[in-house]
Amino acid sequence: MLALAGGVVTGAAPASAEETRDVFPSVISLPGGWQPEGIATGRGTSFYVGSLRDGAIYRGSVLTGDGSVLVEGQTGQVAVGIEVDGRNLLWVAGGATGAGRVYDAATGELIASYQFTTGATFVNDVVVTKDAAYFTDSINPVLYVVPLDPTGQPGEPETLPLTGELQYTTGFNVNGIEASPDGQTLLLVQSNTGLLFRASAETGVTEQVDLGGASLTNGDGLLRRGSSLYVVRNRLNEIAVIDLGPGYATGTLTGTITDPDFQVPTTVAAFGPYLYAVNARFGTPPTPDTTYTVVRVPSLR
Repeated sequence: MLALAGGVVTGAAPASAEETRDVFPSVISLPGGWQPEGIATGRGTSFYVGSLRDGAIYRGSVLTGDGSVLVEGQTGQVAVGIEVDGRNLLWVAGGATGAGRVYDAATGELIASYQFTTGATFVNDVVVTKDAAYFTDSINPVLYVVPLDPTGQPGEPETLPLTGELQYTTGFNVNGIEASPDGQTLLLVQSNTGLLFRASAETGVTEQVDLGGASLTNGDGLLRRGSSLYVVRNRLNEIAVIDLGPGYATGTLTGTITDPDFQVPTTVAAFGPYLYAVNARFGTPPTPDTTYTVVRVPSLR
């Protein structure tokens, strides 16, 4: 998940592969017991990682690997998918709490908080376009939409039903979300079926993307850069690379990114020619001392 829905790193001049390899750390440590899930890159060399434990937000530098807590956690809060938009607002999906939050990515100040639903839910991921922020729900076939005014300020949330070819089944359904450069088309991965869908950002009508038989089971975070879609397959410890066809009607699996340091990566962000995947370590009992990391890998572009 990047600073912009179109996959642009805001405020950062792309580093060359040689510069990144020689200077930037390949593995970045997070605070002990952090329990990360979402990662986003922002202005300059900054990256942000949320905490499933208490909704805290950590801000670090991909250049040095150093960082500190930007937003302190609170009992009962959760941070799942996150995104930093072009206005330097940090958007947070609240998981089973049914909530979403917006912070100033520079100061950590809370800008807005939303209670999308109070029923059974899992608000999983978020993407921001010039017109709105879109949150997925892995339990219910809807998107929660926060419209943005011409100045980029968030308004009151709406619920957009997902209709068409996407059918929710038992288990975890839609997870990661991305958007086309114009924000009119959304991409959704359904974790339990391994299917990829495109959806109208206006109507919520969905169509299955023809992947030629390729499966994206365990699909988690999505990242689009140009016509390349990166799909994190968490418990498989890999990132699938999909070459998207015109209108996102089709996609071709062109590669798979793996790394010995992957420990159930969930989401991915980008800086220059590299991807940064955060290790959630699902299946490892969390303790205050459990170690968590962010891993840098080539994008294979």
